[in-house]
Amino acid sequence: MTPENDAAARYFSAITAALSGLEVFMRDDRSPLYRHGIVAKIVAEYIARLDKSFVCWRNRLGFMDTFRISRADSGYPVFQNLLELENDRRQADARLANIPLAGELREEMADFILRHKEFPEALQKSMAERLYLEDVKSEATFGPFTLSQTAKVSVNPKTMRPYYLVHWASFDGSANLPLVYMVTVEDSSESMVRQLVDGNGKLNERVDIPLPVDGLLNPELAHRFDDFTEKNSAYTLSPATIAVNLDKDFEPLHPKQLRRVVLGPFYSAGITDNNSTVTEVLAKVRKPENAWLLTWTIQEVFSKAEKPGRKGLFSSEKTTQEFFINTDDLEAARQGVSSYENHALIPHEAYQALYAAGEAQKVFSGYKVHILSNGQVISDV
Repeated sequence: MTPENDAAARYFSAITAALSGLEVFMRDDRSPLYRHGIVAKIVAEYIARLDKSFVCWRNRLGFMDTFRISRADSGYPVFQNLLELENDRRQADARLANIPLAGELREEMADFILRHKEFPEALQKSMAERLYLEDVKSEATFGPFTLSQTAKVSVNPKTMRPYYLVHWASFDGSANLPLVYMVTVEDSSESMVRQLVDGNGKLNERVDIPLPVDGLLNPELAHRFDDFTEKNSAYTLSPATIAVNLDKDFEPLHPKQLRRVVLGPFYSAGITDNNSTVTEVLAKVRKPENAWLLTWTIQEVFSKAEKPGRKGLFSSEKTTQEFFINTDDLEAARQGVSSYENHALIPHEAYQALYAAGEAQKVFSGYKVHILSNGQVISDV
């Protein structure tokens, strides 16, 4: 195995272990994030998509020689890899039509070995490409942008408006980071209020809503909402800016809470160099598959009040939200959020190495640390 292939194998083993551990954490009812319930479930679904992307990329190396990651920043693959994955998905059927079936390839490989006493590298690459394209075609991967879904519908008894929990995701091409968004938004559209709210101010039970629903539940605004989310999902935009833009661009929609989950950076010994202290200590971990650290940040901005709209003969103002920014916390103010949480997931062996080196307190300052040990996640260490 070449040094490049060895490094790739270590990277894929590490990121796969990290994402699997993170998914365990999100789905564990004992985890501190599980108190958010549906939030953890939604994030876990996107982590599963990410994991499937890495399975596809790993298979792609069977017939392609290059795979670039953002070594000095996020520790994730560069954006070009996601574009190539999407392009391969669109071309999968046409390319598969030109590659023999798996059974035929196996017969050809066996025949080649018997006749030439050599390994059939060209046939092996064809087999790898077929398996890759079949995976890409059938699996739900983490794309450059994932359209929104409505995951929950209810009614605010105070305003008598229906509200939706809507989520979507993007992979930021500049920061090379996966981002998951969730917004709780009230809808004052007359048609939706009439359809969804009964006389008692509760959700109309006679309306069948097969959740999750693709896109925003309001069909009149769904396409515009998708356009908005695609244009307002950059990492450089603060959650407050996105919430204000949403409030401004849609008169009947009233965003009450917006969350962004930033899944990264990721650190891997011998692969990434995005933190010199972490890199130096992780290099001392005995098992390469345990020499990694995955961080993520949960950002939240919420409305503290609603300013009523005004309609007049010559001018009018729409109802607007007053979003709370915690200016008492300099970091919260810098991020443009009401609150935020920094989390870190690390294998037990790697945590022990950081602790023994006297670096744990410095590295994890301001983080909630979760340790992966024997397939379980231990928090509050």
